[in-house]
Amino acid sequence: MEGQTTHMSPPVQAAYSYCEAVTGQQARNFAYGIRLLPYEKRQAMSALYAFSRRVDDIGDGELDPATKRTRLESTRELLDRIRHGKVEEDDTDPVAVALADAARRFPLPLEGLDELIDGVLMDVRGATYETWDDLKTYCRCVAGAIGRLSLGVFGTEPGAPGAERASEYADTLGLALQLTNILRDVREDAGNGRTYLPADDLAKFGCSAGFHRTTPPPGSDFAGLIHFEVRRARALFAEGYRLLPMLDRRSGACVAAMAGIYRRLLDRIERDPEAVLRGRVSLPGHEKAYVAVRGLSGLDARHVSRLTSRGRA
Repeated sequence: MEGQTTHMSPPVQAAYSYCEAVTGQQARNFAYGIRLLPYEKRQAMSALYAFSRRVDDIGDGELDPATKRTRLESTRELLDRIRHGKVEEDDTDPVAVALADAARRFPLPLEGLDELIDGVLMDVRGATYETWDDLKTYCRCVAGAIGRLSLGVFGTEPGAPGAERASEYADTLGLALQLTNILRDVREDAGNGRTYLPADDLAKFGCSAGFHRTTPPPGSDFAGLIHFEVRRARALFAEGYRLLPMLDRRSGACVAAMAGIYRRLLDRIERDPEAVLRGRVSLPGHEKAYVAVRGLSGLDARHVSRLTSRGRA
């Protein structure tokens, strides 16, 4: 029955409940999408999110870099225990218990979480990116890997054409989501001493001075920069959307909802580029609800299937 899971002990159920609470409180867009999944898949996605959130919080916290690195390596050791089945149901860490159970139930490529840790270590070191290819490496670590892990939960439909490339498309969707996040958060990241957009692109549009004010750098073509990056993100979404027809209806709805929310954020950013310097761009609840209904209807998946069959996707 929906809302219930068979053969699950009370400690494991409690661990999942903890992860679902973390997800609901800290990841509204993500939580909105995974509501569309069957219960066990929703639980597994919450466990993945809670572990990922822990890694991100270490990187974003106020600790000194050496302590962050130590804690990230400790988290990697915990991941290794999960990978080798060494986390018991009565372990005191609910995230570890839930993720260990999810890894038993679904074919999760847990090395993706190692990649996430690698990406956050890049943040701790203060890495910057000269080119788009450099930034792609970071994005694949912190978001592409999560796309591939999510595919481990979703699975693909038996006999789906092109399913051998599903992992590639999931990775590309992760890149699209991450680039959208980077555009949305340019001011916040600048305040934290981080610049993610490629130095080559910043120089091309006169934005090398950074984004520390509510107005663009003097003499820059800030709108040109944002429109350039929006086009790049849209191309990634178009490629990654090839995944949708390979998924079952509810998994496809989940992906379409999360990706659709971010695509609409791109639309808002494109219409008013300077909005990202004034605050965080977000969608109202009614727009998210529309995106979810559209995903459940299968409109996006059918559209992609038609374009793919014509060789135009």
